[in-house]
Amino acid sequence: MSTPASSAAQKFVPVKEIRNGVIVLKDGGYRGVLICSSVNFGLKSADEQNAIISGFQTFLNTLDFPVEIVVQSRKMDIRPYLALLAEKEKSQQTELLRLQLREYMSFIRSFTENTNIMTKSFYVVVPYSPTGTTAAKDAVGKMFGGSSSGPAHASDSFEEHLVQLQQRLGLVASGLGASGVRAVPLGTEEVIELLYRSFNPGELENPIRLEN
Repeated sequence: MSTPASSAAQKFVPVKEIRNGVIVLKDGGYRGVLICSSVNFGLKSADEQNAIISGFQTFLNTLDFPVEIVVQSRKMDIRPYLALLAEKEKSQQTELLRLQLREYMSFIRSFTENTNIMTKSFYVVVPYSPTGTTAAKDAVGKMFGGSSSGPAHASDSFEEHLVQLQQRLGLVASGLGASGVRAVPLGTEEVIELLYRSFNPGELENPIRLEN
């Protein structure tokens, strides 16, 4: 049961529901979200860097709708890694290996206490307006903001709009692939997790990861 405070807060959240991994906004707009791999640009050769830049430029030139690139930075939770090392320590056959693991875990704890180790997650938010009139100024600049088309008609089919949005998501994923970036659409549970983290930035959550 919602409290008066939570009900008041929900009025400022533009999201109506999440269906099939799609964010449905209160004004009838739709948002699909791609999680993207990263590219270590600094370690590439000059030719590889030029190819990445050229591929990304081509990707931008092929778009006839706005997209938003979102980067989320969070402090890494090192506890699962330390727990794994502790389990490994128990299985070591010699005291020397156990001692080395204990010293390594001590170093990791000391290092992370004095240094903020951050993880970065990269997303591309793809908008779709049922009327096809989404404006860049409304779609870009706020991750899950409203569209410019106004409320969708009751007769509009979600499945039809989903097909259109999926086509856009596929186009974006294909274009990013030319730059060596792999992009995968988020599912419903992953979108919910992302929204929760977006509206609760102080919460410590494990990052969403690309599946191999």
